[in-house]
Amino acid sequence: MISNFRKNKSDSGTENIKSLNLPKHIAIIMDGNGRWAKKRNLPRIAGHKAGVEALRDVIKTCSNIGISYLTLFAFSTENWKRPTQEVNALMELLVIYLRKEVSELHRNDVIIKVIGDISKLPETAITEINKATEMTSNNSGLTVNIALNYGGRSEILLGVEKIAKKILNNELKLQDINESVFSNFLYTKGIPDPDLIIRTSGELRISNFLIWQAAYSELWFTDIYWPDFKGKHLIKAIKDYQKRKRRFGGI
Repeated sequence: MISNFRKNKSDSGTENIKSLNLPKHIAIIMDGNGRWAKKRNLPRIAGHKAGVEALRDVIKTCSNIGISYLTLFAFSTENWKRPTQEVNALMELLVIYLRKEVSELHRNDVIIKVIGDISKLPETAITEINKATEMTSNNSGLTVNIALNYGGRSEILLGVEKIAKKILNNELKLQDINESVFSNFLYTKGIPDPDLIIRTSGELRISNFLIWQAAYSELWFTDIYWPDFKGKHLIKAIKDYQKRKRRFGGI
């Protein structure tokens, strides 16, 4: 279980992080669970279970140092292509995680939100998601966005569809559409674009994750498999981010 987030700050080196120029929003592609398990001659689901342990430490670290938003790529629209047994195990793990952790997250003022089309998830998963988001909705600390059945392209297409319906119903004029308006038709409405996107496991791509929102995100890649990724690695990524100059197309 996640204990008091404010204890043992030195464990992750958070006492050395600069409070200025912190990324407001960090997004993580949690990759490498299967390879972590294979390396140890374990079933893939063992890697996913180990990944939950990494998640605890990362959430705790983000909360400690004052990150406002953490978005986690948990299950993509493409992940349905995986073996049925693995998909079912992942859904069961999601339910177990929420049941076990939501009360502690709530006590630590964490807000849980979900982005993606959860209607296609099992009913038990939808129930636990709704309980978690409702329980934490009035909190004011770290917002954890869990991307479930999420894909960047499908998100954009859905946004276009919503805008088209508004135009057809004379609720929106074509000339009024701009980037800001379009962003309001995405799952991430009201959430700032990620400042920093992290991907574990050595893969060097964003894999259909927040492709609209990532236009000016700083990218940080590591060879570490997700189950081995800890708060100290997150701090390393943030320190690297703080050395960069973000010009957004300017000089």
